[in-house]
Amino acid sequence: MILTTTNSIENFKIIDYLGIVTGVAINEEKLAMGFSMSKYFNSVRDSIDVTKEKAFQQLQENAKKLNANAVVGIKVEIELTTHNYAMVSVTGTAVKVAA
Repeated sequence: MILTTTNSIENFKIIDYLGIVTGVAINEEKLAMGFSMSKYFNSVRDSIDVTKEKAFQQLQENAKKLNANAVVGIKVEIELTTHNYAMVSVTGTAVKVAA
C-alpha cells in the first residue's frame, strides 16, 4: 500500500476516492519519569515511534477494508497526555490508484 502526505502520487492516477480513514493508537506504558532529561527524551521518542507504527498499521487496515491501494493527504498528530501516555492519530483519504 502506498502512503503519502501529498495529495497525489507521481506516476499514478487516482481512479477512485473511497473515503477518509484514520488510525489512532495510545501507548499504554507510561513514559519514564524521574530520570535524566536525555533518558526522558529517549523514552518519549521510543514511545512515539512505537505508537506511530501502531496507528499507521490501523490506518492501512481501515484503508484495506475499503479496497484501497493507497492513502493520500496523510496528517499525523502526536500528543503526550497529562498522564504521560503517547497518543498518535493519523488521518488520510483512501484511494484506488493505477499506474
